[in-house]
Amino acid sequence: MQTVHLAILVGYLVVMVVAGAYFARSSRVRTGDDFMFAGRRLPRPVLIGTLLATWVGSGTIVGGANFAYTYGPWAALVFFAGTPAGIIVLYFAAAKVRAASRYTVPELLEARFGVGVRMVGAVAILLAYVGITAYQFTGGGYIVSLVTPLSELQATILVTVVVTFLAVSGGLFSVAWTDFLSALLIVFSLLVSVPLVLSAVVGGYLSRLPAASQTVSGGLDAMQLLGYFLPLFLLILADQNMYQRLTAARDEGAARSSTIGFFFGAFVVVIPVAILGSAATVLLPNLENPDTAVLSLASEGVLPTVVGGLLLAGALAFIVTTATSFMLSVAGNMLYDFYVRHTSKDVSETSRLKLLRLAVLAVAALAFALGQFFPTVLELQIHSYTIYGVAITPAVLAVLFWPRVTTAGALASMLVGTAAVLVWEFALGKPNEWNSVIVALPLSVLALVLGSLLTKPRTSEATLPAAAATGAGGRQPGGVE
Repeated sequence: MQTVHLAILVGYLVVMVVAGAYFARSSRVRTGDDFMFAGRRLPRPVLIGTLLATWVGSGTIVGGANFAYTYGPWAALVFFAGTPAGIIVLYFAAAKVRAASRYTVPELLEARFGVGVRMVGAVAILLAYVGITAYQFTGGGYIVSLVTPLSELQATILVTVVVTFLAVSGGLFSVAWTDFLSALLIVFSLLVSVPLVLSAVVGGYLSRLPAASQTVSGGLDAMQLLGYFLPLFLLILADQNMYQRLTAARDEGAARSSTIGFFFGAFVVVIPVAILGSAATVLLPNLENPDTAVLSLASEGVLPTVVGGLLLAGALAFIVTTATSFMLSVAGNMLYDFYVRHTSKDVSETSRLKLLRLAVLAVAALAFALGQFFPTVLELQIHSYTIYGVAITPAVLAVLFWPRVTTAGALASMLVGTAAVLVWEFALGKPNEWNSVIVALPLSVLALVLGSLLTKPRTSEATLPAAAATGAGGRQPGGVE
C-alpha cells in the first residue's frame, strides 16, 4: 500500500464530498428541475467538462484498458472511434435536443409516438443504465482496493456509498461541477503518464507488443472488431445523459458549441488510454485481471509515486462522475416516465425532489447487486451499450431526422432489437464470438424502416415535437406552461 497514493485518493474523495455538500444547499437545489438540469445555467466550460467526464468513465479507463491490453493500441483506437464519430452526429442534433427540453429520452419518444413507445423505451434505458452504473462501482472498487487494505468487494461498497452521496446531494449542480474538476485532473494525469510509461519500455514500445497487437484488427476478424465499435457509437448518439447535459445549457448555441469542446477533449483521453493499456502488455505481461491494465501502471510502481497517485485519483474521478450521472439520469426515468406519467395527482416540485433522491438510492442498490454477476467490466459494458444502442438509438434518431417514421416502426424497432440481443447472447451463446450488435442493429433498423413504410403516421406524428417543446404532461422543464 502506497501512503502517497492513499493520501491523494482520500484527498480527492474529500474534495468531491465537500463539493457535493456545497451544492446540496437549498439555495442551489430547490426544485426537481434544479436537481435534473442545474437550473439550465451551466457555463460552457463546465458543460464541456461534464459531457467529457460523463462519457469517459469505467468503460474507458477500465473496460477500454482491458481491450487495449488484450488487442493492442490500433484495435483500441478502432474500439474508441465510436466516441468522436458519435459526437459529430451529436453536434448536428444538439440544437434540436436543447429546443425539445425533455426530462428524459422516453418523454421525447412519447411526444412523437405515444405512451406505449415511451414505456418500452423507459424499460430499455433502465436495464442499460443500471448495468452501466454497476460497472462504474466495480471499476471504482478496483482502484480503491489497489491502494488500501480493502478487498475489491469492500472497496466497491465504499465507492457505491460515496457516489450515491454525490448523486443524492446536489443533483446536476454537484455532478456537473465535480465532473469539470475531474476532467481537469484525469486529462492532466493521462498526458503526464504517457511519456513516462513509454520511456520505461526499453527497446521500443510498438515492436515489443505481441504480433497480433501490432495490427489494426488486434487478431479479431472484421465482424468481431465492428461488434466492439458499434455499441459505443450507438450509445453516444442517443445517450440520455448527453441529451440532459445539452438541455442544461444556457441556450441552443451553447449546447452545440459545447459538443465541439467535447469532441477534442475525447481525443486527449482515449489516445492515452490506448497507449497506456497496450504498454502494460510489455511492462506487466502477467496481469491476472486485464481490467486493471492502466491502474496497475500506477499501483505497481511503473510511474513515479505522485504521478501514479494522480492517475489513480483521476481514474476514480471519471468513474465517480460517470456513475453519478447515470444514477441521476435513470432516477429521472423512474420519476418522470413511471411515477409522474401515471399518477393522477399533481406532484409538487418539493415532492419531485424527494422522489428523485429516493430513486437514486434505489438505482444504487440495483446496480451494486447487478455488478456482482459479471466477471469483467468490458463484458458488462458491451452488453449494456448494446441494449441501449439497438433499442433506443434508431428510434431517437428517427424522431430527430426522419419525418416519415411511425409509431409502429419505432415500437417494432425497440422490440425486435432487444429480442435479437437476448436471443443471440443467451439462447444461441454468441456464435462466432460476434457481439450481438452485429445482428441486432440491422434487424432493429429494418424493423424501423419497414414498420414505418407499411403504416401511415398519425397527424400528431407529422412534425418533430421539439418545435413545440411541450412535455407529455403539459409542462416544460423549468415550469414553462
